[in-house]
Amino acid sequence: MASIVIVIPDGEGVPPKENIKKFDTFSCPGISSFLRENKRRHDMRKVIHSIKVGVALVLVSLLYLLDPLYKEVGENAMWAIMTVVVVFEFFAGATLSKGLNRGIGTVLGGGLGCLAAAFAQAVSGIGKAIVVGIAVFVFGAAATYTRQVPNIKKKYDYGALIFILTFNLVVVSGLRAEQVLELARERLSTILMGFAICVFISLLVFPIWASDELHDSLISRFEDLARSLEGFSKEYFENVTGKENKSSANFSSCKAVLHSKTKDESLVNFARWEPWHGKFGFSYPWGKYIKIGGDLRDLATTILSLKGCLRSPTQSSEGLRQSVKEPCEAMISSLAWTLRELGESIKSMRKCPSEDVVVPKLKSVRLELSLVVTPATLGTNLENADGLGLASFLYSLMEMVENMDELAKDVEELGELGGFHK
Repeated sequence: MASIVIVIPDGEGVPPKENIKKFDTFSCPGISSFLRENKRRHDMRKVIHSIKVGVALVLVSLLYLLDPLYKEVGENAMWAIMTVVVVFEFFAGATLSKGLNRGIGTVLGGGLGCLAAAFAQAVSGIGKAIVVGIAVFVFGAAATYTRQVPNIKKKYDYGALIFILTFNLVVVSGLRAEQVLELARERLSTILMGFAICVFISLLVFPIWASDELHDSLISRFEDLARSLEGFSKEYFENVTGKENKSSANFSSCKAVLHSKTKDESLVNFARWEPWHGKFGFSYPWGKYIKIGGDLRDLATTILSLKGCLRSPTQSSEGLRQSVKEPCEAMISSLAWTLRELGESIKSMRKCPSEDVVVPKLKSVRLELSLVVTPATLGTNLENADGLGLASFLYSLMEMVENMDELAKDVEELGELGGFHK
């Protein structure tokens, strides 16, 4: 059987072995307490959002309840109420996105609808119906096509939908041109009233920022993956007798990380609509959060592959696992520490000391792996299929180190672009 030669890096930048043990026992209680506090805060935000929506509905209902206001807007007050119901979202960025989309769609749809209606009124007889039919077909088909363009769908899908609705309502109404203009003006004014109420309450009264949710969600995933690694290590090396049926590895959190892509893209879209607030400026690199989220999903996939090492029929014997227990536990502890360190740097918005701390830590893990993966350790056992499970496990660790290295680079780049402090 051909042997695999692994180049052992030089000792430059690699901490001594006793220092590695010291770092491996490092814990990050700050992130754990942060996650518990974040959960309580999220529950409270649901209550706050519900109260804010109720207040907005009361305010917009005054257009109906107060006679002076009702005389100005009349039955068009219905559009203001509809705007609040449809536009007011949980996150401030989502409210701004929907509100501006609704306004743009209404203005464009109403304006083009007025022009098409005026042109149709100038045509007598059957020509009027033909003009209306052609206009509805052309603009409806064009707007529907644009909704399928990925970049437009992410940001302006709701605006395109409102455009189609408004354009058809104006054109097919069959009113005279001056009546169409008056109807569009009144409806637009009431929509703006509803939007103004939504923005005022959403941004100024206990605002709920999508950027904060994205930031906190990303941080929590670092801790989740670190705990999954530690749980796997405990189950793989301590529950070797087969008598322990309870799993210590929480792979469900890894599956949650794998399903986070849609949520990340949605929150990034909302965060880009939000004004400057707190620690996030106008040019904050939200796109890097998508890249880091992708790195974490790759890492979660590798961690989930370790589940096969626990269930594999070619799982290593107890003696073989015990022979590599100490160095492997140290390596996994180092990887978990690195994850927590990267998560803590994003949480506190400080530049990650990757060259001074993270890179040496990963070098030390590579060095430990090169010492474990030797023909003396696996060669004989592979012939008897006893070492196949262990070989798979060690290969997953190698892949995890490479993923961690890429993750550290992206976190460092986020710190540079985001202006993190040292």
